Amino acid sequence: MVIGIDVGISTTKIVGFSRQEQIVGPIRIKADDPVTSLYGAFGKFLHTNNVGLADVERVMVTGVGSGYIAGNIYGLPTAMVDEFIADGFGARYDVKLDKMIVVSMGTGTSIVLCDGRDIRRLGGLGLGGGTLIGLSRIMLKTGDIAQILELASKGDLKNIDLSIGDISPRPVPSLTMDATASLFGNAASDAKPEDIALGIIWMVLQTIGSATILSSTGTGITDYVMIGNLSLLPQCRQLFPVLEKLFGVHFHIPAHSEFSTAIGAALYFYENQ
Repeated sequence: MVIGIDVGISTTKIVGFSRQEQIVGPIRIKADDPVTSLYGAFGKFLHTNNVGLADVERVMVTGVGSGYIAGNIYGLPTAMVDEFIADGFGARYDVKLDKMIVVSMGTGTSIVLCDGRDIRRLGGLGLGGGTLIGLSRIMLKTGDIAQILELASKGDLKNIDLSIGDISPRPVPSLTMDATASLFGNAASDAKPEDIALGIIWMVLQTIGSATILSSTGTGITDYVMIGNLSLLPQCRQLFPVLEKLFGVHFHIPAHSEFSTAIGAALYFYENQ
């Protein structure tokens, strides 16, 4: 098999990919640094899936933390893959679209255009999971995503965001009364933690969604594939359908969205053979 590894700053995702195009044992590992994270993930993958080094044909590494990796891993043939190319290949594996915009929502956000063989970065945002956690540490005194999600599940956006209906007696052209006029525009100084938690998540996701739609202007593309850790947030299933209805576009979350980049790294090897 070929092993694809997506090395983040503190989190590494690893998958095996057989020549029968079957995904083997996706695993995610957190550590204090990229090198420890990578080798921890690799060792756990081999042990958990009963895979020997002799079973591995090639190791394909990508991600922002891949720059810390030098030489072959455990003596196995190892190659680096451009992260944006891996995003495109990985997203296409699940969604089966030839023309799309792939949005990798990690610590920050990258936006990649995929049109057949043309895969290239359109741009990005310094906003993502890092923003969500950082603001939560300041405003909620916690960076624990499970706790943040628990709080958000009890929150009410009406106590945080300002809607068109709050500032206008009638709908604005092309916008509904419940469309967002200002993120956090209705927040009080004594807002409840539950409302703040939901407001932070909604702000990050809505900004990414809106930026994605704007990035496609002039491309003719209306299919957006959302990958990365933030694609697992339950609020994605609530927000993206609203944007779809408002703008006439389509958001897709692949079955393996969290591991799409690692999958794409492995597929890149087969593609180039």
